[in-house]
Amino acid sequence: MDFKKIFSFIKKDNSAEKITCKKCGAEHTVAQLREKLYICPDCGVYMRIGALDRIALTVDEGSFAELDADMKSTNIIGFPEYEDKLSKAEAASKLNEAVVCGTAAISGNKCCIFVMDSNFMMGSMGTVVGEKITRLFEKATKENLPVVGFTTSGGARMQEGILSLMQMAKVSGAVRYHSDSGNLYITVLTDPTTGGVTASFAMLGDIIIAEPKALIGFAGQRVIEQTTGQKLPAGFQRAEFQLEHGFVDMVEKRETLRATIGNLLSIHSK
Repeated sequence: MDFKKIFSFIKKDNSAEKITCKKCGAEHTVAQLREKLYICPDCGVYMRIGALDRIALTVDEGSFAELDADMKSTNIIGFPEYEDKLSKAEAASKLNEAVVCGTAAISGNKCCIFVMDSNFMMGSMGTVVGEKITRLFEKATKENLPVVGFTTSGGARMQEGILSLMQMAKVSGAVRYHSDSGNLYITVLTDPTTGGVTASFAMLGDIIIAEPKALIGFAGQRVIEQTTGQKLPAGFQRAEFQLEHGFVDMVEKRETLRATIGNLLSIHSK
């Protein structure tokens, strides 16, 4: 797949860079992993995918148009060293923020799409993340378009204090207006989806899909065990456990995820 051809806004061709699998230690180039959908060829573990690569793997070629690309966070409450963290996050992710939003087509079905990126401060939800996703839902409501959202997050961004937590209610309100207008919202929970994102828009999808073995929850397992004084079962908060207990609707392999989303959009098309 020619990623440079698909997305002219990808600022750097990093195909030759090598990534080490955290599970088995094998090294593979970015180009090799892209062809394998970022599934380790040696051990089969699912690696995390950056937002731009995720979009390239999901939408129809040439169909993506980014929205609000220039929006960037500022140190709105004067948190120490926040500007430095933002600069490092931009360098690590090659993005201005922890979410990329836009319009696209998947299997010929036009939709709005947002994709969170764990390379930008662990996909944390700050005011700009909340504003971009809210604007996307407002556009989708106005144009009667479905929304497909890929979540990955460590939760609300502590460097923005209560303003980051307010995004939970703001985005959830936009999701409700979108739903009340009769529009479809599909969420895809990827590893990890936790904290305030899980407690708000990640779990508000009409159809909730999870990738295999994805960590999904609010508080961490250790915190829950320390608070409750109980030992939690093996695999607690993993996608398969969540499916068994009705927290998600399906666990879908990465190889078939694009086709599944396309089919769901077609079935529910207006």
